[in-house]
Amino acid sequence: MSRTGKSKKGPDTELVSAGRDPSAQHGFVNTPVYHGSTVLYASADDLFANRIRYSYGRRNSPTIEALTCALSELENAAGTVLAPSGLSAVTTALLSVCDAGDHILVADSVYHPNRHFCDTVLKRMGVETSYYDPLLGADIAGLFKPNTKAVFTESPGSLIFEVQDLPAIAEAAHKRGALVLCDNTWATPYFFKPLDFGADLSIQAGTKYISGHADVLIGSISANQKAWPRLHATHGALGLSVGPDDIFLALRGLRTMGVRLKHHQISAITVARWLEGRPEVARVLHPGLDSDPGHALWKRDFSGASGLFAIELKPAADKSVRTFLDALELFGMGYSWGGYESLIVPFDLKARTIAHKPAGQMLRLHIGLEEIADLIADLESAFAAMKA
Repeated sequence: MSRTGKSKKGPDTELVSAGRDPSAQHGFVNTPVYHGSTVLYASADDLFANRIRYSYGRRNSPTIEALTCALSELENAAGTVLAPSGLSAVTTALLSVCDAGDHILVADSVYHPNRHFCDTVLKRMGVETSYYDPLLGADIAGLFKPNTKAVFTESPGSLIFEVQDLPAIAEAAHKRGALVLCDNTWATPYFFKPLDFGADLSIQAGTKYISGHADVLIGSISANQKAWPRLHATHGALGLSVGPDDIFLALRGLRTMGVRLKHHQISAITVARWLEGRPEVARVLHPGLDSDPGHALWKRDFSGASGLFAIELKPAADKSVRTFLDALELFGMGYSWGGYESLIVPFDLKARTIAHKPAGQMLRLHIGLEEIADLIADLESAFAAMKA
């Protein structure tokens, strides 16, 4: 529900208006940055009755509320909490759904630090993790145990972008009393709303497209009515807090996210199609392409695609691959993505237990907001250097 209580609008209108109430800010368009820990009660009666809108700066403030209300409206959620990073959002969501002795199912395609958390911290806590083929769909039903409490999905998956059949997975999970979590960082709620497709919790690394400028670390978790009470309690018990300046920057980025995502989408599809025709490329992994194995599911459930995808090069000497990477001028080499700049990083699938092991070097590309022709020219020049 929006802070203004108005009816749902189109996605671009939602991005501009959600969580924003200028009348409460003396007419200023943006909610100010509230720096503060202590909040004063007006009277002893209010103190004893805890009669106050904001009780402590860690739990809530007008700045926090502006972003959480906006995200709840965009996600069609009962509530949203913020975390200091995308990984923190993932781990908090997992802690909110499991107890010692529980079993969880996690897609083999998840973000690797998520996998590390399951294999270390959750394991020490007595939570068992089983990794499943992200392409299972309804067949995931055969993997449930009596103590399976949750299924973690990420669609499209990290690195090779498998699209999961979230409605089928959610139906199987809910029949057995398990909750479904979805890492929705790739699409954002602008292109996909996991809670509308059966997920109970939707997770985002707001570091990426929400912030959009490669200068903020922030995460969010939005939950439906069933999952919200325990998520809210867990988040509070962990003492998580995000700095108000980072929240303000995330709010500012949110307002232009639709415009940026549309540009990322057009540019990435164009570059991906160009790469499909390159003799050095064995395959392009982008759900928005007709040739991608997950294209039908993506087309059914998603309203768009972001700027992140991968390619597999044909087998080449390691030195040649490094020459290609070093020859690029517009593509930076660095982790994370979702900013205005184009990026490229090599990767392997050694951590995966259920995945085709490629013959050639895998590269993940994020297509930024530069001119498409300039990006293609940069890649073409790098391929020429690689060949030479």
